[in-house]
Amino acid sequence: MLHNPFTRAPAKIAVLGLGYVGLPLAAAFAAEHEVVGFDIDARRVEELRRGHDRTLEVSEADLKAADKLTFSADEADLKSCNVFIVTVPTPIDAHKRPDLSALMAASRTVGRSIGQGGVVIYESTVYPGATEEDCVPVVEQVSGLTFNRDFFAGYSPERANPGDPHHRLANIIKVTAGSTPKAADFVDALYAQVVTAGTHRASSIKVAEAAKVIENTQRDLNIALINEFSLIFHRLGVDTSEVLAAAATKWNFLNFRPGLVGGHCIGVDPYYLTHKAEALGYHPEVILAGRRINDGMGAYIAQGLVKEMIRRSLPVNGARILVMGLAFKENCPDLRNTRVIDIVQELADYGAQVDVWDPWIAPDEARHEYGIELVEGPAADGYDGLVLAVAHQQFADLGPEKIRALGKPGSVLVDVKSVLPRGAADLRL
Repeated sequence: MLHNPFTRAPAKIAVLGLGYVGLPLAAAFAAEHEVVGFDIDARRVEELRRGHDRTLEVSEADLKAADKLTFSADEADLKSCNVFIVTVPTPIDAHKRPDLSALMAASRTVGRSIGQGGVVIYESTVYPGATEEDCVPVVEQVSGLTFNRDFFAGYSPERANPGDPHHRLANIIKVTAGSTPKAADFVDALYAQVVTAGTHRASSIKVAEAAKVIENTQRDLNIALINEFSLIFHRLGVDTSEVLAAAATKWNFLNFRPGLVGGHCIGVDPYYLTHKAEALGYHPEVILAGRRINDGMGAYIAQGLVKEMIRRSLPVNGARILVMGLAFKENCPDLRNTRVIDIVQELADYGAQVDVWDPWIAPDEARHEYGIELVEGPAADGYDGLVLAVAHQQFADLGPEKIRALGKPGSVLVDVKSVLPRGAADLRL
């Protein structure tokens, strides 16, 4: 068990935010330390107390085995902690600007709970400088304590990949940083206890923040490039998947795939970096160009379906369309920032009646987040158009014939992720 060097007491850890990042982290630390898993969602807390994780990231058996882990929605339970790890969401608003409201609220909660010698560590993705310029001043003001004298800070960006059974907390190298050398030593040692892959200690919190935000920005740009290739190849009448397969025979070709770019990271994080860049007087051309391409793919897919329906003399206004998948990625119940919604909304703008089917998504979450009433199981031979939007294994297992059977004779099938064999769909990226 590791001690907090500033309090000289065993580290008692509070994890604020029990989503895809916070819950696995809390469960891992509970192997050695007393941990309070805190969330403002009382229903979520109650589910976890019963051993159910709706994100499917931590099994019921692992939750029950974590006997040093308690769950709470009551701030009073944080008072006994001396290490606070913040893992709340950092989304963007309707104008694609960073939304730090949850982060600021969590910082105020920490400020009301942290004591002399406490350490607050942020994992949420932010722009470089946010931890020390935006978050820490809130903790300082609310607590009445002085930063780097009475309490200390760290940053260790999350690298969670929802729905990925192979890349987990323990086997992904963890970047760490602290507000002083002693704080940095402690943060690094703390994470080294649960990350067997090892840690990478950055020289400053700002370096660690920048490293996180460019990881996903780089991936976003790589996908944007492939999406632009797909737009060009479609006009050429060339199959993008075949082109990529041929190019991938070269040893240093980066084999990204075209598609929708959503989720809590790749489709969001670049806007944090561009926001900071513009605040400093620099307009980031390449990053924003990539974002425009990726943000436009949903509408492009919907328009492709509409054009093909018109070519077949199928009415669009009033047409019944089935969109298969709402999650932002395959085999995952996460619908945060899903860009499938862009397809749904674009088709609705054409007057189509759109049904959405996703066996991975809880109906109440789809209703709450997007006002969508999911269909439980679509009727056969009922749709004028079909959009296979997410590569869930259940959809792949259906195969082309059963998917085609959901549509009327002559209906249009769009395969966004090239799940089906070549030639099985009418259109694909």
